Amino acid sequence: METYQADSHRYDEMIYRRCGRSGIQLPAISLGLWHNFGSVDLFSHFIQIAHAAFDRGITHFDLANNYGPVYGSAEENFGRILQKGLGRYRDELIISTKAGYDMWPGPYGNWGSRKYLMASLDQSLKRMGLDYVDIFYSHRPDPETPVEETMGALVDIVRQGKALYVGISNYNADQTAQALKALALHRVPCLIHQSRYSMFDRQVEPELLPLLGTEGIGMIAFSPLAQGLLTDRYLNGIPADSRAARTTGYLKKDQLTDERMQQIFKLNAIAGQRGQLLAEMALAWLLRDERVSSVLIGASSISQLNTNLKALQNYSFTDEELQTIEQILK
Repeated sequence: METYQADSHRYDEMIYRRCGRSGIQLPAISLGLWHNFGSVDLFSHFIQIAHAAFDRGITHFDLANNYGPVYGSAEENFGRILQKGLGRYRDELIISTKAGYDMWPGPYGNWGSRKYLMASLDQSLKRMGLDYVDIFYSHRPDPETPVEETMGALVDIVRQGKALYVGISNYNADQTAQALKALALHRVPCLIHQSRYSMFDRQVEPELLPLLGTEGIGMIAFSPLAQGLLTDRYLNGIPADSRAARTTGYLKKDQLTDERMQQIFKLNAIAGQRGQLLAEMALAWLLRDERVSSVLIGASSISQLNTNLKALQNYSFTDEELQTIEQILK
């Protein structure tokens, strides 16, 4: 039974930014379902987060075939969220998913073959109960598959109506240029590039961001808070329930070096002077660049979601602030 009714003022405060030179505008902050929406999590908890996000103007929900854990469970749960009321707003949503990493056993459940991408998207659509997604990504380049094959699959997926737009993720500048060339042959543009980008990971700045800006392709940043390092989570040590305290996961204790902690302390001081939390400033710092269409956040609570959204209240920086931040990050 559908009980969810979206907030009538959901578009009052959100900022929407043009995605490259396309007709699409994305919310400056999008919700990623990489963690906290899998089968090991509590459904009643994350459906509340999804509803709160949409009520605050977050129209973009980002998934991938193997998000969970377990693989596929984030898409299944998002499908349930759609069925329980959010789906009535389907035409107000941008739903994206991806294929490129490990999904099922054998040679056809990974990387970038036409076989894998098409089969994976068919599975994703079934899990979410959708006829199409708005954006379908090649999640990473495949060194063993010709880029023409991978991009050709994306082209045909659009022409079959299973995705409205295509994107690429984790491609470096050279790989991106090759992908764009392959797509151009079929007159199917690349809408968006998704890459890791934060104050602590700036690999996109020298080559990739300028290329995307020149080509008119949107950029969406994932891990904008560096797995929680760019928050106040670790200012007083490593909490027992934090990512860094776990034996599994991407954030390890050895990443919290003395040098890194000194950077975090100094950045936190600047954030305080700006009247922001460190997480708010870290997101704002990314959004200061107009080439960044949106930043992807994860949220384990509504309060965390609301904290991140406060970044939109001030994402302008003085030259002095930017210079000080550069000195800290060197």
